[in-house]
Amino acid sequence: MASFTSPSSLSFFSSSLFSLSPRKTVSAAYKPSNSSILSIRCEATTLPILSFTGEKIGETYLDLKSAPPETARAVVHRGIITDQRNARRGTASTLTRGEVRGGGRKPYPQKKTGKARRGSQTTPLRPGGGVIFGPKPRDWSIKINRKEKRLAISTALSSAIGSVVVVEDFGDKFPVPKTSEFTEAMRRWGIDPKEKSMFLMPEIADNVKLSSRNIGTLRMLTPRTLNLFDILNSDKLVLTPAAVDYLNACYGVEDYEGATEEDDEEGEEGQEGSETDGN
Repeated sequence: MASFTSPSSLSFFSSSLFSLSPRKTVSAAYKPSNSSILSIRCEATTLPILSFTGEKIGETYLDLKSAPPETARAVVHRGIITDQRNARRGTASTLTRGEVRGGGRKPYPQKKTGKARRGSQTTPLRPGGGVIFGPKPRDWSIKINRKEKRLAISTALSSAIGSVVVVEDFGDKFPVPKTSEFTEAMRRWGIDPKEKSMFLMPEIADNVKLSSRNIGTLRMLTPRTLNLFDILNSDKLVLTPAAVDYLNACYGVEDYEGATEEDDEEGEEGQEGSETDGN
């Protein structure tokens, strides 16, 4: 499991959101049909839009919901633990002394050898024998409510708002794949190629993908591959205006106001699954 110990890393341990620092917020609340009340904080932040050459050409805003400071750490932690557990294949397997090949004959007589008595070659005390309490194939996956998972992602994005860079769409700026030109563009945007960065774009052009794939500290994501780990493990988040519109549409407060009964039913199923998984 990766650890978030780097002081420059964006994680919920070092983020300003989870240190309860004062921020400019617009209060909003969503009240589900049941008795429990889920408090949502709306983060409205204005961000400059940079051109491909690094000049400011406009402004946009991110209006994301986030969990209250007292529960934000727990929500993000549950979301990332769910992702990491669901990524485990669970295929590790060892052989017990009853499954190891051989061991049907006594290795040597019980007495008159000067050695310790031994009845089988498959004993766990000898090399090549069975494994005591070794791993067996199992299902590590756990369930999480869809609303809780989306709230965890939006909370992580809100915590990283100070390191967000918005750049105009540059998919057509690379006529041929060239890594050096991509790193130069990153420097013009104020991004150090040696720092961990995450690019979020609705569509990734082939030349952009080929130009950035040799940069080991860079992650190029689409809305389909957006995940908590890459958000928390990045020093810079680079968005395009289309990606900003997508985040506002999917992780804004309006998304909670338009919740349907189907979402509530799915949430109840997720809770039942979580309870049965622990048995």
